[in-house]
Amino acid sequence: MKSLRFIYIFVALISAIALSNTAFARGGKYYTSQTTEAEYIVGVSVAEAEDLVYMREEEKLAHDVYITFYEQWGLQIFAHIAESETTHTETVKALLDKYGLTDLALDQVGAFTNTNLQALYDQLVERGMTSSMEALQVGALIEEVDMADLQHAIDRATHDDIITVYENLLKGSRNHLRSYVDVIESYGVVYEAQYLDQDEVDAIVNSPMERGTVKR
Repeated sequence: MKSLRFIYIFVALISAIALSNTAFARGGKYYTSQTTEAEYIVGVSVAEAEDLVYMREEEKLAHDVYITFYEQWGLQIFAHIAESETTHTETVKALLDKYGLTDLALDQVGAFTNTNLQALYDQLVERGMTSSMEALQVGALIEEVDMADLQHAIDRATHDDIITVYENLLKGSRNHLRSYVDVIESYGVVYEAQYLDQDEVDAIVNSPMERGTVKR
């Protein structure tokens, strides 16, 4: 499972428009002399808009998978991390609201607007329903993928508030991975990286839990 980033297209591509040397605002879009209408929408770049909408549903996917596994296996770790994921997805929604972006997340557990995330959810739940250990492995996998996607979004973002939110979500995902690996290895199973490099996963799980909030 390699490419898990499937993003929405929010604006049709249009011809590049020559702009003046000074920055100005028009119709809710913000431009500089180096931007085109296809690159910016409602004050954030198209890349930032795409990532925010995607991350809203990806964080929801984590919550929905974990709450489903909690109902199936009764392991408290799933309930605890699902609660954290609720905070994560609401934090991203606050940014969607701030920048006037449409929230495509659905209220129903296990239902997604993004058809690729829907297929991923179905696949992960099917795997995790085979045993509690597989469910724990799925939880760790989700956190690894989430970290990769968050880092990708950070690299594409330019707004400090967006980057700060992503950095805090990234810290949360590292802590979640540590928690899942701790439980997995309590059963005598050595955890092997499923998406990130093994060295990166080892560095995370062998370091202490991170406290506090990332600020810029």
